[in-house]
Amino acid sequence: MSRDDERAAPGPARPLPPRLDPRLGRSPGRPDRTAAAPRSGRGGSRAAVAARVVAGLVSLVLLGTSGWGWYLGRVAEATVNRTDAIPTAGNEDAGSVGEAMNLLLVGNDSRAALTEEQLAQLNAGKDSGINTDTMILVHVPADGSKASFVSFPRDSYVQIPGYGWDKLNAAYAYGYQNSEAATEEEQLAAGAQLLVQTISSLTGLQIDHYAEVDLLGFFELSSVVGGVEVNLCNAVDDSYYSGAVFPAGVQTISGADALEFVRQRHELPRGDFDRIVRQQVFIAGVLRKMLSEEVLLDLGKQRELVQAAANSLTVDQSLNLLQLAQQMQSVTAGSIDFQTVPNLGTDKEDGMSIVRLEDVPTLHAFFADLSAEPVDAAAPTAEAPVAATPAEVDVEVYNGSGTSGLAGDAGTALTQAGFTVTGTANADSMDYTVTEIRHAPGDESLATALAAVVPGAVVKEMTDATTGTVQLVLGSDFNGVGQAVTPAPPAEPTEGMDPRTAADTTCIN
Repeated sequence: MSRDDERAAPGPARPLPPRLDPRLGRSPGRPDRTAAAPRSGRGGSRAAVAARVVAGLVSLVLLGTSGWGWYLGRVAEATVNRTDAIPTAGNEDAGSVGEAMNLLLVGNDSRAALTEEQLAQLNAGKDSGINTDTMILVHVPADGSKASFVSFPRDSYVQIPGYGWDKLNAAYAYGYQNSEAATEEEQLAAGAQLLVQTISSLTGLQIDHYAEVDLLGFFELSSVVGGVEVNLCNAVDDSYYSGAVFPAGVQTISGADALEFVRQRHELPRGDFDRIVRQQVFIAGVLRKMLSEEVLLDLGKQRELVQAAANSLTVDQSLNLLQLAQQMQSVTAGSIDFQTVPNLGTDKEDGMSIVRLEDVPTLHAFFADLSAEPVDAAAPTAEAPVAATPAEVDVEVYNGSGTSGLAGDAGTALTQAGFTVTGTANADSMDYTVTEIRHAPGDESLATALAAVVPGAVVKEMTDATTGTVQLVLGSDFNGVGQAVTPAPPAEPTEGMDPRTAADTTCIN
């Protein structure tokens, strides 16, 4: 069934207060498309390589650890390409350097810059236009103590702002093709901005910076680093599609072999999910190599790496490469983790194969936890708020459960329990699965009183909530006032979700 349009609530008496919808930012519909997003082909047309993206970026860590970092920083800044990738709408303002940072890494698979000889050497096929099949969100905390890499499958079925539901790798193409910009550079920037808006809406995070690396850049960089060690559980032969033919066991790969390794998805048990694991493992190998004495003590190799990375990088206008490197200089292989965005596995939609992601509230909770600052054990623990009396609490009740009349029933029960119910209405959607209690900053005692009669409801502080009034949004788990909500079932294992660190060298598919 098509999901081009959001379902409207059946005759709400009053709309949900602003920003109470956890799906805020999702497009309400799909306009007529003036240009169709390109559908992906097979084999050589799929050269998405996450490793080339991250390898190009993290090599800049050397800028912060080298004694001649200032010079290398000047080399990088003078060579790197810039693009206006951070939009002014659909994403918060870029964060300042030195604070926690979210950076979107993108792989550009255009082969326009490759010669015929290079195309043959890399088994890269013909140029298939604008492809962004590699998308990774990197979170670096303010103290630079760790780094988290979250991969997004290219076939993730998402809402693209202004275009409705489609695969994630169509976002860049829509922005590029439908831009009214006069120049190619401005069209590319429009593509990057729409992709940033899409990822921001999915994650609930501000995307501070953007970095894009091309196919040739990865080839050159993986050759400069001198090869990366990987470990395969079984031998593979995918000579028809990616060209990947490797024995089982530990081996060192670089150049064309590296491209084939991270491109392979055919003949692998989990297809694209195993390819994502390949990409993450290769990134980890590159990081281990760059943090080794072999590179850190070789000034000539450092300069080659910085030049190769900067030549292949396109970054947003405000990203300071030297400051980023300095922020990440304390990162170790064991403090770098890799994950895949929470998902329900592969599925079909309108006849096309997709990856079905978890719902938006689940995604937002995942990324909020991922980006949470470490708790200071020495800091004093805040005391739990003292609950107000029911008579002191004004409540607005909104029905998002799908059960007709539930808001009225809950309102009557709350009134009988001593609360002041100021209104009841349908929520903007009947698809809420989790009951939530939402309150303004400073109203913790009011929310605590309401939570006592709806055990298990999720309590959220909302900056736009009305002070002095608590909102109760009923989900399908609501069982009545005075009764606990139905516990959520244990999460099913999702594809590609096994986290690993850059220090993990166990074998993979």
